[in-house]
Amino acid sequence: MTDTAPLNNYDDAAVGRITAFVEELTGGKVVGLERLVRWRPSWFVDVEKAGEVRRLHLRGDRGGDVSIFPDLKREADVIDVLHKHGLPVPEIYGYLADPPCIVMEAIEGTRDFSALDAATKSAIGRVYMQAVAAMHRLPVDPFVAAGVHLPEGAEAIALVGLEAYMPHYRRTKSRPEPLLEFVIRWLRRNVPRHRQRASFIQFDSGQYLVDKGAMTQLYDFEFSMIGDPLVDIATMGMRNSYEPLGAPLPELVRYYEEATGEPLDHDAVVFHVLQFSLLGTMQFTGTVGQPCTGDPHSVYLMFDLALRRSILLALSQLTGIKLPELSPLEERAGDNAPLLAKLADTLATLPVTGEAAEAHKTQVAELIEWAQRADDHGADMVARNMADVSALLGRRFDRWADAAEALEAHIIDAGPQEDATIIQLLATIEGRRMQLFGPTALGEAARHVVLPATRSA
Repeated sequence: MTDTAPLNNYDDAAVGRITAFVEELTGGKVVGLERLVRWRPSWFVDVEKAGEVRRLHLRGDRGGDVSIFPDLKREADVIDVLHKHGLPVPEIYGYLADPPCIVMEAIEGTRDFSALDAATKSAIGRVYMQAVAAMHRLPVDPFVAAGVHLPEGAEAIALVGLEAYMPHYRRTKSRPEPLLEFVIRWLRRNVPRHRQRASFIQFDSGQYLVDKGAMTQLYDFEFSMIGDPLVDIATMGMRNSYEPLGAPLPELVRYYEEATGEPLDHDAVVFHVLQFSLLGTMQFTGTVGQPCTGDPHSVYLMFDLALRRSILLALSQLTGIKLPELSPLEERAGDNAPLLAKLADTLATLPVTGEAAEAHKTQVAELIEWAQRADDHGADMVARNMADVSALLGRRFDRWADAAEALEAHIIDAGPQEDATIIQLLATIEGRRMQLFGPTALGEAARHVVLPATRSA
């Protein structure tokens, strides 16, 4: 059925079962199947029936061990509820359990706004934010019936994402995480307790398509929850830093305020920027620390670096503690520079066929570049970090793993009176990591991370 390499265990036999299911579901014949090149298995499928061809979208399970809500049917049920309430989302036609696959309406459009003028982007932005506001006004009971957790009280509403991610983080954590452990505790101590209303939220928001100068539909509800509606403003602002939403975010915020009739709580938005950045890092840290077979490791490294940068920026704004200015890392070539250069050269000459193979080759090249930077400057960074941790804790360390473990233990026992000192140290450690890997291709996203500006200048 397909000549591409198996992706997340969706081999030819699995694709064959999906095709048979589509034909049974539609009463037609599959005449075209196009696999999309991304880390989640997904396809466009063309189905012919009575002389007409209809295009559908197939959404598979991302695989690996990074899913917070691993039951793909949960997402299908959520989208179905939204569609029945008139929200602009794809219609769900069916769900296959083995292999997991949602059969849904194919959405027309693109995320590329470059050909649109400012007036068109503004008009699209108003329609989009009206849809978001309408989603936030929906009754939550149908989503609870579909298996979405209902938080009660300000703390539970504010931290619904944290509580959802914690079991995964504790189970998959593969190394000490001083930064994450500190932020978990800081968030619990600084909940915006005046925020008492819970809404259905996309959670990983800002995902919609445009076609012919108009918005078509919202997509991707894998991480949807019931919580503070401002989570969606925070996460769309973060997405805007690397995947533009068309109209500027302050303009989108104005449209949201118009649609809801309420002013935006800007400090609460930054709180949720911090929380969402933390959760994304918690989601991937296990496999970043100990890469799993088949995982798109380069993608997860990119996410990890960018999200840690976002954590620091949000924490700095919320606490008023400025991020430190760091001296540059030592300029040197690593001991393995000739070997790594040869690996890059050998990879560049390998012939590959097909878009999927080209994408895999690019990922390997990105990992080699990452390793080259670590070889050149990693020892210098680690030495400086160990010296700083030693100065705080009053004892010497010979290995970073031991220093990180001791720092994490100290953070777990520390009180709020130590926040400023700990934030400065963590910002220094993570800032050096940004110095190390920021210049790579995978570091480009992190270099462009800024806090979402929800107010007009």
